[in-house]
Amino acid sequence: MEFNSARKVLETEIKELDKLLKSLDENFDKAIDEMLKCEGRVVVTGLGKSGIVGRKISATLASTGTPSFFLHPAEALHGDLGMLRKEDIILALSNSGETDEVINLIPFIKRIGIKLIGVSSNKNSTLAKNSDIFILTPVSEEGCPLNLAPMASTTVQIALGDAISAELMQRRDFNAEDFAKFHPGGKLGKRFLKVKELMHKGDEIPKVLPEEIMKNVIYVISDKKLGVAVICDDKARLQGIITDGDLRRLIEKFEGELFSKKAIECANRTPLTIEEDSLALNALNLMEQRKITSLIVCGEDKIVKGVIHLHDLWKLQLI
Repeated sequence: MEFNSARKVLETEIKELDKLLKSLDENFDKAIDEMLKCEGRVVVTGLGKSGIVGRKISATLASTGTPSFFLHPAEALHGDLGMLRKEDIILALSNSGETDEVINLIPFIKRIGIKLIGVSSNKNSTLAKNSDIFILTPVSEEGCPLNLAPMASTTVQIALGDAISAELMQRRDFNAEDFAKFHPGGKLGKRFLKVKELMHKGDEIPKVLPEEIMKNVIYVISDKKLGVAVICDDKARLQGIITDGDLRRLIEKFEGELFSKKAIECANRTPLTIEEDSLALNALNLMEQRKITSLIVCGEDKIVKGVIHLHDLWKLQLI
């Protein structure tokens, strides 16, 4: 199988992408600067295939720290112009630079006083001539067997949108934690959850005083259902821990005398703890490495803030 048409379009798109790479100039830099200074939103518009690409570019911008939305150019002329503010920037896509619906927006964009960044493969187009900043996407061939259907041109537009987003991310020092804030439902977002967001706190903490008898400690472990009792003084400072695993060993050791023992006599006085601002993923790794099911969350002076349980972390499917 030779796949002549398939190879042709891929070769053409690679060639046109290389032309885009070499064409990035001071106009691209000016566009980035304007977007960084923008106190409103980057409003992306385009029609047809350029509109579909525009929606993708807008979504990528919004998810990487640049407020953005897509404005359909035809709908804009029938009321959606009210969505615009003077502080916004318009990023208009049109391969020909002559798309009627996009061109018809220009007088109204100018009237509002919004800066217009135009993107087209025609530097002599109406869009190019009326843009405050013009970015050339130098596509001369689509790769379509008929050279009619948008193929290379839309690929180049998508790539340009990604280039804009990537440059903005770098200049904003936008990092993985920032990205996770915009993706709380995704796997990456979960990986950046903090212990304090998942821990059991307040009345859910199975606290007991050091002088509490073990009969009552066992009741607390059973009632709170975290498999642990946290031994604290009257100022909530950690004194030790008793787990349900410890109970089995304690029964063997003290037999019938266990119920009357004091909690502090039976506690592990040096339990493993974690800070509330630690990543939940770190808590999971620590518990699995040490083969324990609960971690005590402590602040300054060993003040108990909460308890985080292994099962709560498993539910998130962090790994």
